[in-house]
Amino acid sequence: MDTRPDTAAPLTLRWEGLASPSLEHLHVQTLAGGTIFDAVVVMQADSGQRGALRYRLHVDAAWRTRRLSIQEVGSAYSIQLQSDGHGRWTAEGGAPLPELAGAIDVDLGVSPATNTLPIRRLDLAEGASAEIHVVHVGWPGLALSKAPQRYTRLSGGRYRFESLDADFRRDISVDADGFVLDYPDLFRRA
Repeated sequence: MDTRPDTAAPLTLRWEGLASPSLEHLHVQTLAGGTIFDAVVVMQADSGQRGALRYRLHVDAAWRTRRLSIQEVGSAYSIQLQSDGHGRWTAEGGAPLPELAGAIDVDLGVSPATNTLPIRRLDLAEGASAEIHVVHVGWPGLALSKAPQRYTRLSGGRYRFESLDADFRRDISVDADGFVLDYPDLFRRA
């Protein structure tokens, strides 16, 4: 799927929220051995609460999440996570997080960019699907949970995303690098 060399010029991508007002500004840097996502998301919750998150995400060359740093701007909420890339997670300072065991990817509910992680890592053939577990980060509050999901590769640059612990399914369109173009009713590339 990726035709770029080991190091590439940075990408800058933006998404606008459709269901709730939001804007994400993402800077992507691909380096030898991995990729770094550096982003800010400004948003409003369904309750009317407004906020902003800054996150930095490191994935290895196989698109396995290795580090996540996320901060709720203007508050004391922040998270520092590390993973061995095989589903073992630790918090800042090395404290194990067994409740997240088995999750390889991270899903920030306020960001369509994190759908890219399993899309790239799984590299599914058309018609194939995979059930995975992700570390879901909720907002407000940055609550962590392990969540089951399914990705199915459809035709024409589309993937079906399903949350297996909720009644939620969307067919999302992605570009050649696996970044969301259209996430019906939720996000659209700006």
